[in-house]
Amino acid sequence: MADTQGGSGRSRVDTGTLGKAIAVLDIVASADEPMRFTDILALSSQPRGTLHRQLSNLVEEGLLSLGRDHSYSVGIRLLKFAAKAWAGNQFRAIAEPHLRALHDLTGETVHLGVLRGSEVIYLDKVESRQAVRMYSQIGNASPVYCTGVGKAAMSALPEAELRDLVSTIRFKRFTDSTLITPDALLNEISEIRDSGNAYDREEHEPGIRCVAAPIYSSDRSFVGGVSVTGPAYRISAEALESWAGLVRNTASSIMDDMGARLGPRT
Repeated sequence: MADTQGGSGRSRVDTGTLGKAIAVLDIVASADEPMRFTDILALSSQPRGTLHRQLSNLVEEGLLSLGRDHSYSVGIRLLKFAAKAWAGNQFRAIAEPHLRALHDLTGETVHLGVLRGSEVIYLDKVESRQAVRMYSQIGNASPVYCTGVGKAAMSALPEAELRDLVSTIRFKRFTDSTLITPDALLNEISEIRDSGNAYDREEHEPGIRCVAAPIYSSDRSFVGGVSVTGPAYRISAEALESWAGLVRNTASSIMDDMGARLGPRT
């Protein structure tokens, strides 16, 4: 068996087609930014033709994404797999009691999500006590630009990263209230940074509203959000405003616990 070098510099054993595909995934996933074919080729032990086929297959399966500039980055399908695994990790365990406390105060559905690319992936959910409930599911992904959690997460990004992300979004109108231009989204993100709260005013689904707040690690290595969501007929704009402080406090409490339990040990 021949040893090869993956993109992360770790020694690998050639395990056939699957092993080679995983090696390619590792190279792309370990990079700080999208990679071009020649960059991947330089880090891979595979012949040019074999690597091209591997990349094409990975893109077709949704595990890698091919950008307009012909660069490769991690695909949404792989991110969903990662979110499924992450849903059982310490972060979710730390956040859970705070989510339940927020649910007890509002009676409506509470979501915890994390930013991945141009989508937000839901890591946890506490269902409403009401008869009419949300159809969202843990592990599902939604667009960042028209969801409360997504916009809250975006507001936590450094300005350069925010603008880079916005430039990749392919805007789609879901409702009459959906923001569909980069300028409109950036203006709203600025307002979210000032107030500490993001809103979904029936922007993704007709009849659904939410108020959210950002959650992020101390080094901004990941950003996400927490929200309270419910049907518009039951949740007025005034109700959303009345919950805004509660949602901010919940986000702050989660971050405090994250810092205490997941931060560096001395």
